[in-house]
Amino acid sequence: MKKKEFKAESKKLLNMMINSIYTNKEIFLRELISNSSDALDKLYYLSSTNGELKVNKEDLEIRIEVDKENRTLKIIDNGIGMDKEELENNLGTIAKSGTELFKESNNDAKNLEIIGQFGVGFYSSFMVSKKVEVLSRSINSDKSYLWTSDGIDGYTIQESEKNDNGTVITLYLKDNTDDVNYDEFLDNYTIERLIKKYSDYIKYPIRMDVETEKEDEKSKKKEKVIETKTLNSMIPIWKKKMSDVSDEEYHDFYVDKFYDYEHPLKVIHSSVEGLTSYNALLFIPSHAPFNYYTKEYEKGLMLYSRGVMIMDKCADLLPDYFSFVKGIVDSEDISLNISRETMQEDRQIKLIAKNIETKIKRELETMLKDNREDYEKFYEAFGEQLKYGIYSSYGMNKELLEDLLMFYSSSEEKLVTLNEYVSRMDKDDKTIYYASGETVDKIKMLPSVEEALMKGKEVLFFTNYLDEFVIKVLGAYKEKQFMNVNDSNFDLSSDEEKEELKKKNEESVDLFKSMKEILGESVKEIRYTNKLKNHPVCLITDGDVSLEMEKVLNAMPNSENVKANKILEINENHPISKKLEDLYENKKIDELKDYTKILYNAARLIEGLSVENPTEITNLICDIMSK
Repeated sequence: MKKKEFKAESKKLLNMMINSIYTNKEIFLRELISNSSDALDKLYYLSSTNGELKVNKEDLEIRIEVDKENRTLKIIDNGIGMDKEELENNLGTIAKSGTELFKESNNDAKNLEIIGQFGVGFYSSFMVSKKVEVLSRSINSDKSYLWTSDGIDGYTIQESEKNDNGTVITLYLKDNTDDVNYDEFLDNYTIERLIKKYSDYIKYPIRMDVETEKEDEKSKKKEKVIETKTLNSMIPIWKKKMSDVSDEEYHDFYVDKFYDYEHPLKVIHSSVEGLTSYNALLFIPSHAPFNYYTKEYEKGLMLYSRGVMIMDKCADLLPDYFSFVKGIVDSEDISLNISRETMQEDRQIKLIAKNIETKIKRELETMLKDNREDYEKFYEAFGEQLKYGIYSSYGMNKELLEDLLMFYSSSEEKLVTLNEYVSRMDKDDKTIYYASGETVDKIKMLPSVEEALMKGKEVLFFTNYLDEFVIKVLGAYKEKQFMNVNDSNFDLSSDEEKEELKKKNEESVDLFKSMKEILGESVKEIRYTNKLKNHPVCLITDGDVSLEMEKVLNAMPNSENVKANKILEINENHPISKKLEDLYENKKIDELKDYTKILYNAARLIEGLSVENPTEITNLICDIMSK
């Protein structure tokens, strides 16, 4: 029997198919089952157009047979089958699709949902096989033919024996190596797992005979019996009408598919037709996975093409700021043979991703409006990711995400949105006030916050390390500027009060100059303030870096010791101001030095900063107390 060469650049092209397009060996089973599904589709289609061809859809199936002794794996279907010419054309010419030829020769089949398109999937079988046999008999022929190849030198076709239509693909598995255990593809559990993973929603039953133990009712002894098991569920939940799926079914599917122990907060089920058509079933989890905010977390949606899984986690379908979303996308417009390398350039993927982004945003807005409790639970788990989405993109995504942000409000004593804050502002007020700290309680005790609250201002409390950075990127919200109440520019005094304070500071310039020499570069300036009610002193900042930002930046690896421009403010109405003036006027410079250091470090403690020299400050306090 004469061996024939492949009709393409044979060995070179075949190697590319096996080693480049398919980098994951286990997908060979997915590809072969998809081909079998196509063969069943074609037969069923022909039966609907040919009255003489009687086909009962209930009889159509795909079978898997394992022979561990001979190390063979068979994929069998009772579909349309192939004659000698079709074997020659479809399997002898790499990258030629029998499905495409079928559609071209049957006008009414243009819209037939058939999985295979490009005719390369079959060759993935050579990733695990040293030899492949394809025994097939066409529905239109009374002869059977056997196609055989080792995937290197070519193939042979010879007449053979098969009593009914359909195809039997026999894989002779490769010998095990140090790197790959090919025996696993002869294991029933592995086969079931792969079918569940990749081909669970093939619309025809995939069956396999398995050995199980059953107890005899009379003898009560356990006996091994062979049972036929259906390995796939066949009907994807995302292709059902929403009205036909209960909440319990959605929740059970989510828990089972994504290994969660809680029901999702939100289910998003959509079917889209247009420039690209797809079904999507998305879930917003009720809590963050344990590794969500680590480098180990891998985002992505499960990507299917006509019910066949292409990718377990398609990262290109989700932006980073929505990486918490779990779910499935199934599109007939996406090639079954698409790879991670070509995913980013695929136009259909980009269109689907954009649609999904818009859909998620709308659903989150709806949750915020109609189910505040659930949204706050969501925000507690994933709000940081939304903030990171604004910060990491330098504000490119701020219009998409800013209305989803929430911060604790001093007046509402709960989380509020920026829009809710602005809706309560006086018409003439153009400023959104905020303060930063470790906790809400600590922020409430800040002297500057007390001043703002006394003047009737609503203050947003920033307790997350990203908050201030996000606000800096936002710049403004609905033309309202953000103002840190701990900033040097924060001043709610009247013009008269400002003028009086200015005069007081000018009179004390020599005192402050002397104190500044004591503290050196620790502070940019020292001055009196009228905004502290009972507090003697506080630290504020001048410039873009706040005290909280200084803490965050210096806590990062490889920090460059960032310093905020600190201003030490002293309450002009507190007895300490008179004490400082007396010390300076009486030339008690050593005591002034001690008081200055204590006041500065007291201000640092109020802001949650460390004392620069704890031992020195403790000794100074004790010395003053003992006098």
